[in-house]
Amino acid sequence: MNLTGGIVLYAVIWFLTFYIVLQVRTRTQGDEGSVVPGTPPGAPAREDVGRSAKIATVWATLIWALAAGVILSGWIGIRDIDIFGLMPPPKG
Repeated sequence: MNLTGGIVLYAVIWFLTFYIVLQVRTRTQGDEGSVVPGTPPGAPAREDVGRSAKIATVWATLIWALAAGVILSGWIGIRDIDIFGLMPPPKG
């Protein structure tokens, strides 16, 4: 994995983690009991996006470190995930 691959992998993991954190921590207006007229009850009552981004950054960094470690160590290679056997045999 080169530098660009590492950055792209981190960005993908960060955004996926961020979307999960946003959903887990959301309190809806229906939960709070005060629905603003013109909005659905499922709309967020308040959202601290900065705090969610910090939480996502911590989790994404841990997940990325684990994934990068597995990739760089060679513990799981591309041939290990070729379940259909489509890759040619390795050149020896």
